Amino acid sequence: MEITQAIAPPPVPALANQAAGVKTLVVIPVYNHAKTLHWVAERALHEGFPVLVLDDGSTDGSLDAVADLPVARYRLPENRGKGGAILAAAQLAREWGYQAILTIDADGQHDPVDARLLVEAASAGWPAIVIGARRMETLNVPRSSLFGRDFSNFWVRLECGQTLPDTQSGYRLYPVEFLQHSRFLSRRYTFEIEVLVRGSWAGLPLLSTPVSVYYPPGDERVSHFHKLKDNLRLSLLHTFLVTRSLIPWPHRRLFRGVGGADPMPSIFRPASYLKALSREHSSAGQLAAAVWVGIFLGALPIIPFGTAAIVYACHRLHLNKLAAFGASNVCCAPFVPLLCIELGHYLLYGRFWYEFNRHTLLEEIHHRLWEWLLGSLLLGPLLGAAGALLTYALVRFFRKRQECPDSTG
Repeated sequence: MEITQAIAPPPVPALANQAAGVKTLVVIPVYNHAKTLHWVAERALHEGFPVLVLDDGSTDGSLDAVADLPVARYRLPENRGKGGAILAAAQLAREWGYQAILTIDADGQHDPVDARLLVEAASAGWPAIVIGARRMETLNVPRSSLFGRDFSNFWVRLECGQTLPDTQSGYRLYPVEFLQHSRFLSRRYTFEIEVLVRGSWAGLPLLSTPVSVYYPPGDERVSHFHKLKDNLRLSLLHTFLVTRSLIPWPHRRLFRGVGGADPMPSIFRPASYLKALSREHSSAGQLAAAVWVGIFLGALPIIPFGTAAIVYACHRLHLNKLAAFGASNVCCAPFVPLLCIELGHYLLYGRFWYEFNRHTLLEEIHHRLWEWLLGSLLLGPLLGAAGALLTYALVRFFRKRQECPDSTG
C-alpha cells in the first residue's frame, strides 16, 4: 500500500486512553474539508486522544490546515474513497501498536467530546464495533438523511439480523484486527455498510451509543455523496449481501466465542418466521397491515423498485418493514405474476392465455406487463387480505403461548 508521509512520528498514546482498556487511535479521514478539519482535530486532541489525519487525495490543501497541531498526518497519493482511507489508517494503527481506530468525520458533524462514549462501550464488550448513533432530532437534518438512515437500517437487519439505530453514522470504533484480516468489496461510501454486515458475520457484536450531531444550513453543507453512482453502488452491494446471507454456507468467523448476529427468520420457514414476528413490538394488527402492504406491492409489476416501494410505504405508514418485506416473497416469480397475467388477460379478452412462445413472451411483453398490472390490482389485495388474516391469527396465537407457558412441562 502506497502512503505518502507528510510528517512523522506517530503520536504517543494518551494516559486516559490506556486507562480505558482499549488502546485507541482517533482517525480523521479527510477529503476537501480544509475549513472544518482544524476544529475537529483540535477537539480530539483536547480530549486526550492521539490523532491521525489521513488525507484521501484532497485538492484543497486539507493537511496544511492542521500543520500547527501535534497530529500524525498522512496523505494517500490519490482518492480511494472513505473505505480505502479507513483501511489505510488501520494498517498504520497496527504498525504503531493500537488495538482500535475511532473514525470521526472531518466535516464537523461529530463532536469529538463524544469519542469517550464509544471507547467506554468498546471496553465493556471488547472486541466489538461501536457506532455513534446520531441524535437526529436536531435542526437542519435533511429528510433525505432520515429516510436514508431508516432504509439502510432495514437492509442491514435483513442481511445480518442486527437491529441498529444508525447504520450510516461515520462516528465509529473498529477493532484493527478485524479490518486487517477481513476482505471487503467496497472502498467508497458503501464500505461503512459492508463493514457492519461482515463484522456481524465474523462474530463481532455491533454496539451503539447515542452521540450529538450538527448539520450546518444547506448552503454551508459539503457532501461528496453522488446520488447516481453511490445509490447504484449501494443497490449492487445490498443485492450481493442479501444473496450471500441466503446461501446456507457458514460465514468466516474471526472471533470465536464472541457474540454476533442472531439467525434471521426466513419466510421459507413459516413457523420460525411467524414466531419471530410475534416477538416484534408491533401489535398483531400492525403486523397484519404490514403483511398486506408487502403482498400487495409485491404482486405489482415493479420488480426493480419493489423493495424500495415497500420500505418507503412502511416508513410513511409506520409499519414493520421486516414483516412487509418477508411477506412480499410470497409473490416471487413465476407463480403470482403468472396468475396476475392470466387474470388480466381474461378480464381483457374473456379467455385465458395459453400461447407461450417467443412472440407472446418477448415481442408482446408490453401486453403482458399491462395484463400483469391489471390482474395484480385485483389479485394483490385478495392475497394480501388472506396473508393479513393468517398473520393476525397466528401472531395472537404465538403471543398467547408466550404469555401462558405450559407450567406442567
